[in-house]
Amino acid sequence: MTSQTPESRLREAGTGRRAVVRYRIEEGLTDALGTITALDPAGCTIATRTGEVFIPWELVTAGKPVPEAPPRRRPRTGP
Repeated sequence: MTSQTPESRLREAGTGRRAVVRYRIEEGLTDALGTITALDPAGCTIATRTGEVFIPWELVTAGKPVPEAPPRRRPRTGP
């Protein structure tokens, strides 16, 4: 079994796919979950619920495509 790098997994998935990327920040590690909007030699861009995040490849520790988000539930109504 060959081991792929996070970068190669994300590049294989391509733009438009939903993915999770774990990367280093000053306080430790954090995750970005969303749609891959760009892949370039410097890093990747993920469109999350709170906005777009550019992540340089050298900070990425893990990454992979994930299934689409399940549909949101309807709000509950009173009895």
